[in-house]
Amino acid sequence: MTYVAREARQELLDTVAEAIGELGMAVAGLGAAHEQLDDASAARLEDELFRPVQLAFGRARRAHADFALRHGLPGREFAAASPGVPSQGARGFLDAALDAVAEADNILSVLQDSMMPVEVGDAELRAQLANVRGLIAEVGDRADGFLRILGR
Repeated sequence: MTYVAREARQELLDTVAEAIGELGMAVAGLGAAHEQLDDASAARLEDELFRPVQLAFGRARRAHADFALRHGLPGREFAAASPGVPSQGARGFLDAALDAVAEADNILSVLQDSMMPVEVGDAELRAQLANVRGLIAEVGDRADGFLRILGR
């Protein structure tokens, strides 16, 4: 592998890691919001928002690890994110989590549009990134519905 290809693959991994960091923040925020909600709202939050984001977070981490392994690049551990202070309340946690999901989607979208995953990546990584984006694609719309009835 040429030095340029190795650098480009590392850059690709670093960008995926940025998106993973955002998804980690979203998981932490949704988890913190869950703790502040009544049982019915918490169950809805878990089904509609937390599960798809947590699944996307796990799959993105696996995509990162698999790609690094396939190309002989160093892997990375992703530490648990802090959701912030409890005083921001469930709505504050939700807003921060949704911003993080949107940022993760933006990072992955820009990466996919750059053609880097095609030029120095591989088909498996491209499929995994598309899967992650698919999981978080409807989170914003689901969140809108969830937030409309929160507290009613």
